[in-house]
Amino acid sequence: MIAAVGLLLGLLAGLILEPDVPASLQPYLPIAVVAALDAVFGGLRAYLDGIFDDKVFVVSFVSNVVIAAAIVFLGDQLGVGAQLQTGVIVVLGIRIFSNVAAIRRHVFHA
Repeated sequence: MIAAVGLLLGLLAGLILEPDVPASLQPYLPIAVVAALDAVFGGLRAYLDGIFDDKVFVVSFVSNVVIAAAIVFLGDQLGVGAQLQTGVIVVLGIRIFSNVAAIRRHVFHA
């Protein structure tokens, strides 16, 4: 319940305050969002499997975002940022769809 209230408050704060992302961080925002979604769907899957651990979720959430952003940053430094960004999106996208499929199996028993 606390997480749902926190999510609602965060969404409302974002809509009301309309924060600006600095131009230097804008290439990393989509990667961070996809990495965070991967952690959220992984946490939901773990909850439905009965193995959810809040410490593991927080570490997974933070490390996914940091590692994904670091990979894209490294790619930018090497001049291949777009290719590494695509790779990160593909890998995280596969994980998201895998977790969503498992969640669907839990919810619909199919």
